[in-house]
Amino acid sequence: MKILRHLLLLCLILTLAACASNGITTPPPKIDPATQAVDTYRIGVDDQLQITVWQNPDLSTSVPVRPDGKITAPLIGDVMAGGKTPEEVAAEIKDKLKAYVRDPQVAVILTALRSHEYLSRVRVTGAVRTPVSLPYRQGMTVLDAVLAAGGTTEFAAPDRTELYREDGKGVTTPYAVRLDKVLQQGDLATNYPVQPGDVITVPLRAF
Repeated sequence: MKILRHLLLLCLILTLAACASNGITTPPPKIDPATQAVDTYRIGVDDQLQITVWQNPDLSTSVPVRPDGKITAPLIGDVMAGGKTPEEVAAEIKDKLKAYVRDPQVAVILTALRSHEYLSRVRVTGAVRTPVSLPYRQGMTVLDAVLAAGGTTEFAAPDRTELYREDGKGVTTPYAVRLDKVLQQGDLATNYPVQPGDVITVPLRAF
């Protein structure tokens, strides 16, 4: 019995080694790109940011984003924040601080979202009763925006609704929204949280 177990173990080891030598690897788990995009917020004008530099309280501060999209950080001066994520701003501040601080640890937290009042809006177009341009507010979803537009018309094809989002680099990506399921069945799987600048389009159905 022991010999049999040893033989089985040896076969398993040889099989794994052969797979490794042939470049066979376990594929990484798939990530829904729509979910990734929905979870990313880009900083806008007049947003309030808290900059924290670990063990350097003199370099930590709370600052608003100016109309030119920049913030002023202690020691390093102006940093572009508009259109970036808090993580991207933290990385840039860290890079600039390296000239003055050894291995700086920087965190940037969005403490007040204010830019939606006059800069960031969500637009609903197509076969809705009242196409609108809405001020973005935290927690707003596709359904909220469509209802604010008066809902869909009798000529709409809600199953072909699209959410269009620009990634900050000029690339616009569409995400399919099954608005028919959201409205009629309460299926919220595609009732995505919206982001500033999103455009939701409800097409007309084919006759």
